[in-house]
Amino acid sequence: MRIYSAWIPMLLALTGLAACQPETSDAPEAQAPAAAEPAAAAEPDTIRNALGVACTSPPPMHCQDGDCAEKVALPGNAVDPASGRKFFLDYPCDLQPGEDVTFILNIHGAGSIANWQRHYFPAMDYKDEYRLVIATPTAAGSGSMGSGPGIRMWMAEQDDAHLQNIASMVIEEFGAENIRAFWLAGHSQGGGTSHRLVCTDFYRDKVDGLLSLSGGRIGRAELVAAFGPPAPDGSPPEPRQRRYPERGLPDCDFSHIYTTGEHEIVELPADSPWAEHFACSARIREPDVVDTEPGWVQDTARMGYQVWGMAARPGTAEVYVYPDCNDDRVVADVVRIDKGHTEGLEPEVTRRILELMIAAPGGKVSQ
Repeated sequence: MRIYSAWIPMLLALTGLAACQPETSDAPEAQAPAAAEPAAAAEPDTIRNALGVACTSPPPMHCQDGDCAEKVALPGNAVDPASGRKFFLDYPCDLQPGEDVTFILNIHGAGSIANWQRHYFPAMDYKDEYRLVIATPTAAGSGSMGSGPGIRMWMAEQDDAHLQNIASMVIEEFGAENIRAFWLAGHSQGGGTSHRLVCTDFYRDKVDGLLSLSGGRIGRAELVAAFGPPAPDGSPPEPRQRRYPERGLPDCDFSHIYTTGEHEIVELPADSPWAEHFACSARIREPDVVDTEPGWVQDTARMGYQVWGMAARPGTAEVYVYPDCNDDRVVADVVRIDKGHTEGLEPEVTRRILELMIAAPGGKVSQ
């Protein structure tokens, strides 16, 4: 049995986007499975030092053997030379020159940090199997959540250039002609940031898909009135209207997958304006995804309020897909049953989401 815990406390954004502010001391340890056997030595023609990052499997700074507390706060293994800021880069260790990859820019929520996001949506665990290149940065911006102090969050002035630098570095390093697809993936405020960026001039002709991890849906799913972290005594927050920004339909085309914990939203809408935009067929429910192992992280400091999140544990996810979309676009919703906002994704639901991403068309970067 895998038993995982993380120690990142979180704050709630005024927009209804969550924040997770890591602490660097007095953190409970996390349990994780034993490390996998090191990857076999690469053939001489494989790519093993992209952007100055030597490839390793398991991925570097991966939680294991109860050491999450000391690893999650580490800033990264790659450097954006324009800013000097670090980020994480994960890629297949047996990648051949000229081989196609799917590029994911994995963006954390307000108050969080890159290595927590790597474990919340652990695409890195599947980088070799699905030929993924994953860049996971940390925000430098700061914003205030109401009357509280400022916390780390994605801000255009401080962070947009850095995100563009990372995307440009990855595309140049692995070759534009080899980027099969480019996805923005964001949790909470990182999802809101992805929605903000996707149709801007830099991204609109590059991004093929947007994965929202409890970060807003095209065709809003209303948040419950008592969404947010619990009060210090563990009681729910005061009910009030909390919602993700309504941006209208985007003016560029991309696939869209929305994930949420069941307890975060009032209900999942039965239709999708984005599916209508692509003339998709009626929604179908796929077989549920059953996980017998938990995810990697949770909000240990405030777990116990089901809307915000409980301890990481096994679970079941409902998967809804709108088939037959124009241009083969993927439009899908994934609802994790009996889950809240801060419980890291379990292995099999992560795999299913990645399968949907891989099935979607790409090619914007390589055109």
